Amino acid sequence: MDIDATDDDVFDDVRERVDHPMRRLFEEYGSDNWVAFAVGLLGSVAARLLDLLPPVLLGIAIDATFEENRPFSLGPIPLYEYASEPESQVIMATAIIAGAFLLGAGFHWIRNWGWNSFAQHIQHAVRTDTYDQMQRLNMDFYADKQTGEMMSVLSNDVNRLERFLNDGMNSAFRLAVMVMGISAILFWYNWQLALVTLVVVPAIAFFTYRFIKTIQPKYAEVRSSVGQLNSRLENNLGGVQVIKTYNTESYESDRVEDVSQDYFDANWGAIETRIRFFPGLRVLAGFGFVVTFLVGGLWALPNGGGAPLFFTGTLSTGEFVVFILLSQRFIWPMAQFGQIINMYQRAYASAERVFGLMDVPGEIEERPDAPDLVVEGGEVAFEDVSFGYGAGETADEETILDDVSFTVEGGDTLALVGPTGAGKSTVMKLLMRMYDVDEGAVRIDDQDLRDVTLPSLRQAIGYVSQETFLFYGTVKENITYGTFGATDEEIIEAAKAAEAHAFIQNLPDGYDTKVGERGVKLSGGQRQRIAIARAVLKDPKILVLDEATSDVDTETEMLIQRSLDKLTADRTTFAIAHRLSTIKDADQIVVLEDGRVVENGSHDELLDEGGLYANLWAVQAGEIDELPEEFVQRATERRAQTDAADAADDDD
Repeated sequence: MDIDATDDDVFDDVRERVDHPMRRLFEEYGSDNWVAFAVGLLGSVAARLLDLLPPVLLGIAIDATFEENRPFSLGPIPLYEYASEPESQVIMATAIIAGAFLLGAGFHWIRNWGWNSFAQHIQHAVRTDTYDQMQRLNMDFYADKQTGEMMSVLSNDVNRLERFLNDGMNSAFRLAVMVMGISAILFWYNWQLALVTLVVVPAIAFFTYRFIKTIQPKYAEVRSSVGQLNSRLENNLGGVQVIKTYNTESYESDRVEDVSQDYFDANWGAIETRIRFFPGLRVLAGFGFVVTFLVGGLWALPNGGGAPLFFTGTLSTGEFVVFILLSQRFIWPMAQFGQIINMYQRAYASAERVFGLMDVPGEIEERPDAPDLVVEGGEVAFEDVSFGYGAGETADEETILDDVSFTVEGGDTLALVGPTGAGKSTVMKLLMRMYDVDEGAVRIDDQDLRDVTLPSLRQAIGYVSQETFLFYGTVKENITYGTFGATDEEIIEAAKAAEAHAFIQNLPDGYDTKVGERGVKLSGGQRQRIAIARAVLKDPKILVLDEATSDVDTETEMLIQRSLDKLTADRTTFAIAHRLSTIKDADQIVVLEDGRVVENGSHDELLDEGGLYANLWAVQAGEIDELPEEFVQRATERRAQTDAADAADDDD
C-alpha cells in the first residue's frame, strides 16, 4: 500500500466532530486533579513574585545610598526605621534578597511538583481511557486504521498533552505573573516610561496571532504523517520474515523512505514557520528594550536636561536600574509567548485526535437492563440472517451473508464449509457478536444475542482462530489468558487435551518459557496447540474452531483431532475447515457459497447430492480431472474476485 503525500489523516473524520478539545480536557480530567493544579498555580505566582523582589530592592538601595532625598523604604514599609545607615541598609537589602531567593527556591519546588503531578495524573487517565475506548470499538473501525496509527494516538498524542499541561501551563502562568507583576511595578515607578516599555506588546500580539493561523494546519499535517510513518514501520517490522524471503528489502526501504520523506516535508514546513517566527519575535522584544534603555538613560542622566521629548517628571538612577532589569524580564518572556502558543497548537491537534477517538460510537450496544446469557442446552439458531460490513454507509456495500438460516442442537458439532470468501468466519463473528446482524437474529437457547450482556455471551464461547495470537510472556501466561485463576493441574490437563504438554516439557523452562513477541520462538503448530489449550482451559459451553489445525502437520493434526473429539463430545461446537477430512464426522455440515447456504446435511448425504461439497471433497481427494467444468469455471471467477478485492485493499 503506497502512501502518497496527499493522503488524508485517517483520523480526520473523527477530529472534525470534536469541539473545544482543550476546554474539554480540563473539564473532564482537570476537575479530578484540582488540588495539584492549585498547588502548581500557587507555587508559580509566589515564585515569580519573589523573583521580582531583588531588582526592586536593588533600585531602592541605590537611590537610598546615592541620593539623599530618597528614603530606604519598600513601598509602604519603612525599612529605614530598621536600618538608618548606608552600611546597614546594604546588609538589610542583601538579607532580604537572599531570603527571597531561598523562599523562591521553595516555591519553585512546589510549583514543579504541582504541575508535574497535574500533568502526569491527566496523562495516565487519558491514556487508559483512550485504550479502554479502543477495546470497545467495533471491528469495522480497525479495518480502516493501522496499528501504528493507533499507537501514535496512545503514545505521541497523549505525551504531547502531558508536555503542554506541565511545561506549557507552567510557562503560561509564569508569563502571566511576570507580565502583570512587572507592569504593575513599572507603572508604579513611572507610568510614562512604562508605556514606552510596553509599546511593542500590540505588535507581539499581532505577530503571534499570524503565527497561530499559519502553524495550525501544518501541525495537523505533521500528526498525519507521523501516524503513516509509524504504520509503515510497524507493518514492515511485523513482516520482516516475508521481506527477507522475497528479497524485497530495497523495495521496502523505498517505501519507508517515501513515508519518511512525507514526514520530513510536513515537519520541515512547520519548522520553517517556527524558525521565522521566533527570531522576529525577539527583534520586536529587543526593540522594546532598546527604546526603554535610550529614553530611560537620557532621563536619568545626573547632569542631563531632565525628561526628554514630551515626557515630564523625574527618573532616579535606582528607578532606571529597576526599569532596565525588569524590562529584560518582561520583554524576553514575551518572546517566549510564541513557544507557549507553539506547544498549545501541538496539544490542540493531539487533543482533537484523542477525543475524536473517544467519541467514536461503538456499534455494538448493550441494553442497560440486559440480563446475562444462560446456556443450558446450548442450541444455536441463525434465523434469516443477512449482514454486510459497513452496511448502510455506502450505496454499493456488498452483502456478505444473505438470508442464512440453520440450527445446531445442543452438544452437536456443526461444520461450516465453503470456498474462500463464502462468509464462514463472518458467521462466527456474528455468533460472538463482534458485529450485529443487519437482518434476522442469532439465538442461543432461544435468547437473542442482542438482548444479553456481551461479557456473559463471550464467556460462554471458546474461540480458536486460524490466526493464532500469543502475547509476549510465558507459555503458562498464554494458556491461562482469560482464565487467570487456573491451578497448575488444570493448566497441564488443558495442555494435554491440546497435545501440547509433551513439547512444553521439552522447552528450556517448561511452562515458564518465554514465547517471544507474538510467540515468535515457537513453531506455528506449537502456537496453535497453546491457543487450543487456552480454549480448553476456559471450558466454554460453545466452542468455535476456525481452522484450528491449519498450522500443524498431519501427525499433530491427528493427535489434536483425537483430543478435540473428546472435548467436543458434550458441548456445542462450530468448526470451520478447508481440510474436509477434519470435519467429515460432524453431526451437521453447512455449505456456504457467496454468503448463502447452498447445502446442509451430513458428510455422506452431501456426497450423495453431488453438489459443491462433493466437488470440494473431490479436489482434496485428488480427483481433479473428474470435476465438472461448471465448478472449475466458478472457482476461476471466485479467484478473480478475490484478487480484485485484494488489489483494491492494497490501493487504499
